[in-house]
Amino acid sequence: MSNTNKDLDIDLGSDPEGDFDPFALDDDLEDDTPPEPPAEKPKAEKPAQKQVAASSANPIEAAVNAAETKEAEKSQQSLMEKPPVFEYAGASEAIEDSSQTFDELRIEKAKDFPELQDGKRASWTVEYGKISKIVADPKGTSIAKMKSDIETSKEFLDSLKKAKDKNPVCKIKPKVTAQSKGTMSAYKGVFTNMDDAIVSGKVISFVPARDGKVYEIRNTDIGRFTTPAGKCDSLDDVKAGFLRTLPLIPAEMMFKIISFFRYFMSLGSEQEALVNIYWDKCNPGFFIDVPKQIVSKASVDSEISNDLSDDRFIHYMDIHSHNSMKASFSSIDDRDERATRLYTVIGNLDKYLPDIKTRFSNGGTFHEIEPSEVFEHIETSFPIAWTENVSFRSLHGDDGSENLKAGATL
Repeated sequence: MSNTNKDLDIDLGSDPEGDFDPFALDDDLEDDTPPEPPAEKPKAEKPAQKQVAASSANPIEAAVNAAETKEAEKSQQSLMEKPPVFEYAGASEAIEDSSQTFDELRIEKAKDFPELQDGKRASWTVEYGKISKIVADPKGTSIAKMKSDIETSKEFLDSLKKAKDKNPVCKIKPKVTAQSKGTMSAYKGVFTNMDDAIVSGKVISFVPARDGKVYEIRNTDIGRFTTPAGKCDSLDDVKAGFLRTLPLIPAEMMFKIISFFRYFMSLGSEQEALVNIYWDKCNPGFFIDVPKQIVSKASVDSEISNDLSDDRFIHYMDIHSHNSMKASFSSIDDRDERATRLYTVIGNLDKYLPDIKTRFSNGGTFHEIEPSEVFEHIETSFPIAWTENVSFRSLHGDDGSENLKAGATL
């Protein structure tokens, strides 16, 4: 027995402290084995950091951000080419010259909106999408500079990314202290009748009326205002007058007419008389026609010559005399001279130089003009040597020591 136990005394490599016994029961092993230390719990922040890193590296999200930035930059570039828009009192108009300052725009628009005339009472705001900026120096800031500063800002680019409207309008808006106007969607226009002006919805309209005046109509939320137009920049500058297409009536022809009228002055009863001047289209030139007439000292009744057809001859002017009376157009003349052509009256025929008045009828509306506009000037030559004995003094009362020769510039 002893030999057998000795043979079985084998060293299996256990540690000196006898931590391992190959013949021990399971319960004994469990009791003798020291407990393992608890597993180390991961720190809470590590999974979060890993998640963030994974999110930032998400290729889909990065592509979306890049696409939004690219779209915003494209819209930004397109907007730079669009003109800003003036908006005030319902008026909306593109500003063609954005190089002007805000104050220069105020002066320009004051023609249509008199309340803008006082620059101290006017302030300016630029509204561009979701961006709104107050103009601190209207006199020193150009519209283009303000628009460009907004467009190139990060704030504007970010707002374009988020905005549904990628094509906003740059609105230039003045504001006047204690005043407001209408909020219609149009600006101004010129119309031939009131119905068209009303239907148009224009804030400011100009309409010619039956009384011959042009009226300015302004629509606001409180009503429609109508007054005679003092000035309308939308209309052309037109002045009453006559622009002839035929030559001047020869002075010699005028002398003959005056002599003819003076003949009836010499009869002692100072009768009036009338002549008509025609233009021959086939043989270009003026000629005088004396129609059949019954005359008195204060009237002329005549008939148009039937043999002068309109196809060839143009009835250019009627000329009648007022004998020794002054040249003026009477109420009878106003009644008879309705056709659209020229009319002349010659008076004071008893004087060395008679009195001459000329006018035209435009559909029954009369307008006087200078006779020199239709008659040749009465001029003749004289010896130029006469001018050598004529000199000018620069001021009345001078002693003449600094006289100038005739024709010299003072």
